[in-house]
Amino acid sequence: MIRLLDFSAALVGLLFLWPILFVVTIIGLFDTGSPIFIQERVGRNKKPFKLFKFRTMSMETKSVASHLASNSSITRFGGFLRNTKLDELPQLINVLKGEMSLVGPRPNLFNQEVLIEARDTRGVYNVLPGITGLAQVQNIDMSTPELLATVDKQMIDSMTLSQYFKYIFMTVSGSGSGDAIK
Repeated sequence: MIRLLDFSAALVGLLFLWPILFVVTIIGLFDTGSPIFIQERVGRNKKPFKLFKFRTMSMETKSVASHLASNSSITRFGGFLRNTKLDELPQLINVLKGEMSLVGPRPNLFNQEVLIEARDTRGVYNVLPGITGLAQVQNIDMSTPELLATVDKQMIDSMTLSQYFKYIFMTVSGSGSGDAIK
């Protein structure tokens, strides 16, 4: 049921939001020269997948978790994309491909070993990662791996259809500020 909702919402979202995606892509070309950011992330069952986002940091920024990146790496347009959460829109492609859900634990990098261990022991990798979830709307990011893994597990264990829609609504209406940047 959730997969059908994910697929339908992602398809409809891409169809209706393509003008925004197009404009952001064009502005991104002028901002960084490469508007789409593709990064390998940890997926369901710890299988790697390529996550799509709009680039919000300069091209020279190292591939690290956001909380380890410098605030000065974020471009002015990238700051706008992060604040409005528009940088996440390309992940609808990952949802269409079945690599992500709209709601689930945020996918981490393979170099985040402490988080991987904490999530692995709690069975968090048994589900698809998501664009948003309980941790995101509560402003819990990957800088606190044990807390994040615990909240992810709590969300997984208590997920209902109404919770699914609640997290989406909370995200769209502005809950959660995104990953911390140092």
